Amino acid sequence: MSEAAVVMATDEEHLRARFWGLLAALLAAPPSAPLLGTLALIPGDASELGHALADLAATARTMDPAAAEDEFNALFIGLSRGELVPFASYYLTGFLHEKPLAHLRANMEALGMVVNDNVSEPEDHIAILAEIMQLLIDGSLGAPLSLAEQKRFFAAHIEPWAGRFFTDLENSPAARLYRPVGVLGRLFLAVEAQAFAMID
Repeated sequence: MSEAAVVMATDEEHLRARFWGLLAALLAAPPSAPLLGTLALIPGDASELGHALADLAATARTMDPAAAEDEFNALFIGLSRGELVPFASYYLTGFLHEKPLAHLRANMEALGMVVNDNVSEPEDHIAILAEIMQLLIDGSLGAPLSLAEQKRFFAAHIEPWAGRFFTDLENSPAARLYRPVGVLGRLFLAVEAQAFAMID
């Protein structure tokens, strides 16, 4: 592989990791004022993803942190639960703490991953899974995992359900800031799935 090809591949992996990191940050907690300010500056382009990014930036420019927190809570927290339940177990079985979570925990242990004690959510929360994908790509666990290893994790724990979650988020009546997040997630997962499908 030429030096230029190596640089191109590295840049592409960096961009993938940043996308996963953005989804993780937006889905883990209500966006802070600094994060909203950063979102407001994201440029778009003519692609579908670019349009979704531009839509997210435009919405962020009109959203204050209190309104963003109210929306986040309505979508994901609620009095008993939010409109959406962003866990693999729930989407795949209709219940929390089911086999998909046990399978994930076994795979995380095999990868040498331990969840911080201060994390209260089950590990199959979409934000945690997005963060794990970021770590697998950017080498934060010691070295980047191969594309084949990334594909195995994605196929086992994200692909079977997360597209439906992002579609539900995109179509939620309560989503304003999070509507373009749903679009971004749906489109980005499709890109990842298409790229992984090319790997033997």
